[in-house]
Amino acid sequence: MKQVDIHQGIDSTLLILQHRLKATPNSRGIEVVKEYGNLPLVECYAGQLNQVFMNVLSNAIDALEESLSKKPRLRSDRPQIRISTEVINNHQVVIRIADNGSGMPEHIKTRIFDPFFTTKPVGKGTGLGLSISYQIVVCKHSGVFKCNSLPDSGTEFSIQIPITNKV
Repeated sequence: MKQVDIHQGIDSTLLILQHRLKATPNSRGIEVVKEYGNLPLVECYAGQLNQVFMNVLSNAIDALEESLSKKPRLRSDRPQIRISTEVINNHQVVIRIADNGSGMPEHIKTRIFDPFFTTKPVGKGTGLGLSISYQIVVCKHSGVFKCNSLPDSGTEFSIQIPITNKV
Protein backbone atom coordinates (compact mmCIF):
# COMPACT_ATOMS: atom_id res chain seq x y z
CA MET A 1 0.00 0.00 0.00
CA LYS A 2 1.21 3.45 -0.83
CA GLN A 3 -0.13 6.96 -1.39
CA VAL A 4 -0.99 7.61 -5.02
CA ASP A 5 -2.62 10.13 -7.31
CA ILE A 6 -5.84 8.42 -8.42
CA HIS A 7 -6.07 10.66 -11.49
CA GLN A 8 -2.67 9.44 -12.70
CA GLY A 9 -3.91 5.85 -12.46
CA ILE A 10 -7.06 6.65 -14.46
CA ASP A 11 -5.08 8.61 -17.06
CA SER A 12 -2.56 5.76 -17.44
CA THR A 13 -5.40 3.31 -17.98
CA LEU A 14 -6.98 5.61 -20.59
CA LEU A 15 -3.62 5.83 -22.36
CA ILE A 16 -3.43 2.03 -22.57
CA LEU A 17 -7.00 1.91 -23.93
CA GLN A 18 -6.54 4.87 -26.30
CA HIS A 19 -6.49 2.66 -29.41
CA ARG A 20 -10.02 1.44 -28.56
CA LEU A 21 -11.34 4.97 -28.02
CA LYS A 22 -10.17 6.55 -31.29
CA ALA A 23 -12.35 6.90 -34.36
CA THR A 24 -11.67 4.44 -37.17
CA PRO A 25 -13.20 4.01 -40.62
CA ASN A 26 -15.69 1.58 -39.02
CA SER A 27 -16.51 3.48 -35.81
CA ARG A 28 -16.99 7.05 -34.64
CA GLY A 29 -14.75 6.79 -31.62
CA ILE A 30 -15.69 7.26 -27.99
CA GLU A 31 -15.52 10.63 -26.28
CA VAL A 32 -14.06 10.61 -22.75
CA VAL A 33 -15.21 13.41 -20.45
CA LYS A 34 -13.14 13.87 -17.30
CA GLU A 35 -14.67 15.71 -14.37
CA TYR A 36 -11.89 15.38 -11.84
CA GLY A 37 -12.37 16.82 -8.38
CA ASN A 38 -9.59 17.99 -6.09
CA LEU A 39 -8.39 14.71 -4.56
CA PRO A 40 -5.65 14.18 -2.00
CA LEU A 41 -3.20 11.32 -2.41
CA VAL A 42 -5.02 8.07 -1.61
CA GLU A 43 -3.45 5.19 0.31
CA CYS A 44 -4.16 2.08 -1.77
CA TYR A 45 -2.82 -0.85 -3.73
CA ALA A 46 -2.21 1.18 -6.89
CA GLY A 47 -1.69 -1.72 -9.31
CA GLN A 48 -4.84 -3.47 -8.15
CA LEU A 49 -6.92 -0.29 -8.31
CA ASN A 50 -5.60 0.36 -11.84
CA GLN A 51 -6.82 -3.16 -12.72
CA VAL A 52 -10.29 -2.15 -11.51
CA PHE A 53 -10.17 0.96 -13.74
CA MET A 54 -9.04 -1.21 -16.67
CA ASN A 55 -11.87 -3.73 -16.15
CA VAL A 56 -14.60 -1.10 -15.77
CA LEU A 57 -13.39 1.06 -18.68
CA SER A 58 -12.90 -1.97 -20.97
CA ASN A 59 -16.44 -3.10 -20.18
CA ALA A 60 -17.76 0.41 -20.90
CA ILE A 61 -16.03 0.41 -24.28
CA ASP A 62 -17.39 -3.08 -25.04
CA ALA A 63 -20.91 -1.96 -24.06
CA LEU A 64 -20.71 1.14 -26.27
CA GLU A 65 -19.39 -0.87 -29.21
CA GLU A 66 -22.15 -3.45 -28.79
CA SER A 67 -24.78 -0.74 -28.41
CA LEU A 68 -23.61 0.93 -31.63
CA SER A 69 -23.63 -2.34 -33.57
CA LYS A 70 -27.18 -3.20 -32.43
CA LYS A 71 -28.70 0.25 -32.79
CA PRO A 72 -26.67 2.60 -34.96
CA ARG A 73 -27.39 6.05 -33.58
CA LEU A 74 -27.84 9.37 -35.23
CA ARG A 75 -24.59 11.04 -36.22
CA SER A 76 -25.07 13.70 -33.56
CA ASP A 77 -25.40 11.11 -30.80
CA ARG A 78 -21.84 10.42 -29.71
CA PRO A 79 -20.77 7.41 -27.60
CA GLN A 80 -19.34 8.76 -24.36
CA ILE A 81 -17.63 7.69 -21.15
CA ARG A 82 -17.79 10.18 -18.28
CA ILE A 83 -15.31 9.87 -15.40
CA SER A 84 -15.79 11.94 -12.25
CA THR A 85 -13.99 11.98 -8.93
CA GLU A 86 -14.69 13.67 -5.62
CA VAL A 87 -14.03 13.51 -1.90
CA ILE A 88 -17.03 12.49 0.20
CA ASN A 89 -17.48 12.40 3.98
CA ASN A 90 -14.02 14.03 4.33
CA HIS A 91 -12.42 10.58 4.46
CA GLN A 92 -13.37 8.77 1.25
CA VAL A 93 -13.02 9.27 -2.48
CA VAL A 94 -15.52 8.16 -5.08
CA ILE A 95 -14.68 7.47 -8.70
CA ARG A 96 -17.66 7.26 -11.05
CA ILE A 97 -17.30 5.79 -14.52
CA ALA A 98 -20.44 6.10 -16.65
CA ASP A 99 -21.26 5.27 -20.26
CA ASN A 100 -24.21 6.30 -22.41
CA GLY A 101 -24.65 2.81 -23.87
CA SER A 102 -27.77 0.70 -23.84
CA GLY A 103 -27.62 -0.12 -20.11
CA MET A 104 -28.65 -3.46 -18.68
CA PRO A 105 -31.79 -5.05 -17.30
CA GLU A 106 -32.12 -5.90 -13.59
CA HIS A 107 -31.70 -9.69 -14.10
CA ILE A 108 -28.24 -9.07 -15.57
CA LYS A 109 -27.27 -6.29 -13.16
CA THR A 110 -27.86 -8.57 -10.15
CA ARG A 111 -25.28 -11.06 -11.48
CA ILE A 112 -22.45 -8.88 -12.82
CA PHE A 113 -20.20 -9.40 -9.78
CA ASP A 114 -20.65 -13.21 -9.87
CA PRO A 115 -17.50 -15.11 -10.89
CA PHE A 116 -17.65 -16.43 -14.47
CA PHE A 117 -20.86 -14.54 -15.33
CA THR A 118 -20.57 -12.84 -18.70
CA THR A 119 -22.89 -11.50 -21.36
CA LYS A 120 -20.14 -11.62 -23.96
CA PRO A 121 -19.88 -14.29 -26.65
CA VAL A 122 -17.64 -17.33 -26.10
CA GLY A 123 -13.99 -16.35 -26.40
CA LYS A 124 -14.64 -12.64 -25.72
CA GLY A 125 -14.80 -12.54 -21.92
CA THR A 126 -14.12 -14.77 -18.93
CA GLY A 127 -16.66 -13.26 -16.56
CA LEU A 128 -13.93 -12.55 -14.03
CA GLY A 129 -13.18 -8.84 -14.51
CA LEU A 130 -15.97 -7.38 -12.36
CA SER A 131 -15.80 -10.22 -9.83
CA ILE A 132 -12.08 -9.56 -9.29
CA SER A 133 -12.71 -5.80 -9.25
CA TYR A 134 -15.35 -6.27 -6.55
CA GLN A 135 -12.86 -8.23 -4.42
CA ILE A 136 -10.20 -5.55 -4.88
CA VAL A 137 -12.50 -2.64 -3.95
CA VAL A 138 -14.51 -4.28 -1.15
CA CYS A 139 -12.10 -6.77 0.43
CA LYS A 140 -8.66 -5.22 -0.20
CA HIS A 141 -9.65 -1.54 0.18
CA SER A 142 -12.67 -1.74 2.55
CA GLY A 143 -14.62 0.14 -0.09
CA VAL A 144 -17.96 0.06 -1.85
CA PHE A 145 -18.41 -0.98 -5.49
CA LYS A 146 -21.83 -0.27 -7.00
CA CYS A 147 -23.49 -0.37 -10.38
CA ASN A 148 -26.46 1.73 -11.48
CA SER A 149 -28.00 0.86 -14.81
CA LEU A 150 -31.33 0.78 -16.58
CA PRO A 151 -32.11 -0.41 -20.09
CA ASP A 152 -31.63 2.43 -22.63
CA SER A 153 -30.11 4.68 -19.93
CA GLY A 154 -26.44 3.71 -19.81
CA THR A 155 -24.46 2.34 -16.89
CA GLU A 156 -22.52 3.95 -14.04
CA PHE A 157 -20.03 2.20 -11.77
CA SER A 158 -19.17 3.85 -8.48
CA ILE A 159 -15.90 2.98 -6.69
CA GLN A 160 -15.70 4.37 -3.17
CA ILE A 161 -12.59 3.84 -1.04
CA PRO A 162 -11.09 5.39 2.09
CA ILE A 163 -8.39 8.04 1.63
CA THR A 164 -6.31 6.42 4.36
CA ASN A 165 -6.34 2.75 5.22
CA LYS A 166 -6.41 2.25 8.98
CA VAL A 167 -5.63 -1.46 9.30
